[in-house]
Amino acid sequence: MIHFDHDDDKPREECGVFGIYGNNEASLYTALGLHALQHRGQEACGITTFDGKRFPSERHMGLVGDHFGGDLRTRLPGYAAIGHNRYSTQGRPMLRNIQPIFADLSFGGFAVAHNGNLTNSRELRHQLVRDGAIFQSTMDTEVILHLVARSSKPRFLDRLVDALQQIEGGYALVGLTGKKLIGARDPIGLRPLVIGKLGTAYVLASETCALDIIGAEFVREVENGELVVITDDGIESIRAFPPRASSPCVFEYVYFARPDSIVQGRSIYEVRRRMGHRLAMETPADADVVVPVPDSGVPAALGYSEASGIPFGMGIIRNHYVGRTFIQPTNVGRQAAISKKHSPNRPVLEGKRVILVDDSIVRGNTSKKIVQMVREAGAKEIHLRSASPPIINPDFYGIDMAAKSELFAAIHTHEEMVRELKVDSLGFLSVPGLYAAIGEPVRNAMQPQFADHCFTGDYPTSLVDHQHDESDKERQLSLLDDT
Repeated sequence: MIHFDHDDDKPREECGVFGIYGNNEASLYTALGLHALQHRGQEACGITTFDGKRFPSERHMGLVGDHFGGDLRTRLPGYAAIGHNRYSTQGRPMLRNIQPIFADLSFGGFAVAHNGNLTNSRELRHQLVRDGAIFQSTMDTEVILHLVARSSKPRFLDRLVDALQQIEGGYALVGLTGKKLIGARDPIGLRPLVIGKLGTAYVLASETCALDIIGAEFVREVENGELVVITDDGIESIRAFPPRASSPCVFEYVYFARPDSIVQGRSIYEVRRRMGHRLAMETPADADVVVPVPDSGVPAALGYSEASGIPFGMGIIRNHYVGRTFIQPTNVGRQAAISKKHSPNRPVLEGKRVILVDDSIVRGNTSKKIVQMVREAGAKEIHLRSASPPIINPDFYGIDMAAKSELFAAIHTHEEMVRELKVDSLGFLSVPGLYAAIGEPVRNAMQPQFADHCFTGDYPTSLVDHQHDESDKERQLSLLDDT
C-alpha cells in the first residue's frame, strides 16, 4: 500500500464514484457529484460519457474543480456518464491509473470506476498474465475488465456477474456500456453505494451528499451483493450472490462519510455527536474547555461538551486554503505542513485544562505535533480523546491504512502512548461504545454488524493476497513509469 499524506495521520479514503443515466447534461451533473465526493479522493479524477455512438473521456491528476468546468457539455457530451475521484490504495499515482478505465470488448465499449480494494487481485492478475493478458495499469480495477473480457458467458451481464463472483474484497463499482448504467456492491456491502433520481434520470453515488448537490431524490441504498442495471426501460435488480448479512465499513461513520450524508438511514453528523457523548461517559476528565482537532473532530467534540457540561471552544483553527501536501520526504517538511494546516487559537487555550478530541489516532505523527502546538500555546493540561477505539490492525479493503508495525496503538501500551504523545491523559472510545453510538445495542461477536477489523482483528473476508510471504507480495506489477 502507498501512503502519501503521512503528515495528516488519517486513514486515507478509498475513492468516490458517481454515475447518471438519462440526462443530456450528464457530464455536468457528474462533475458536481464528484465535487461533493472530493473528500473521498483528491489525487485524481475522471469522467467518461456515452453520446449514443462514442465514449468521450477525460482523466486528470488533481482536483475536480481544477479540470471539469466551462465547456464540459461540448468536451464530454452524452446522456449517460460515470465518474471517479481517486486516492490510490493499489497502483501508483500516475495517469494510467486514473479511472474510469475503458475497454473495447466483443459486445462493445465498457467503462468502469471502482471504489474499494480487491483482496485477491494480485493472485488473479498473475493468473491472467500467465494466460496472456496484457495489463495497461497497476490498478486492481483492471482485473475486472479482463475477467469480463475472458468470460465464456454469452450475455454481458452474465459476464459481469461471472467476473464479480471471482473477486474478493470490498467494492462499489459503476459501469457504463452503450445501453446500460450498472452499479454493483460487494457481497457484504463493505463499500457504500446509493441510488437517486433526478427527474426521469437515475443516479448512482458513493454518498447521499452527491445526490443533494444536484438536487436528486434519494431512492435507496444498493444492497450488499446486488447489481442494479439502469436502461431506457428503468431500473432492474439482480442478485449475483447467495444471501449474506451485510457488514459495511464502520469507518464510514468514524471518518470517511461527509457529516451531511445519510448512511443506512443514519445521520453521520448525529452518529459522530453521539460518539462524543459516549466518549465523555467512558473517559471523563476535569477540564476547562473541549477543543476539537478540526475538521473531523468537531461533531464528537460537540457531543463530548454536551455530555460533560464542559464548554466547547475552537482552540485550533484549520487553514482550508493550504494545498494538500502530497510528497513530503522529510520530517521537517511534514512538520511544516502541519503548522500550515493548523494554528492555535491562543485565547481559548492559554492557562486552560484542555480536552482535545480527534476522530481517530493512526500513526500518532500529527497527534504529537498538535499536542505540542497546544502546549506551546499555553495549555496547562492536555487530555487527548479519540472518538474511535484504538486502531490495532491494518485494512485491506480500500482504506490506505498503515501496516500494523506503523499503527500507534498496535505497537505501544497505553502508558507508552501517553508518554510518547506527552499528554496528561489519553482515552479511546470503546468498541461497545462505538456500536451504541451508531445505534446498535450490542455487537454481535459471531457476525459483527460492521466491518470493524481495524479495532478487533475480525476480518470479514479471506485475504488471499496477504497470506503469502513478503517477497511474494512484492512481486513486480509493472516496470513502466509514466508519471
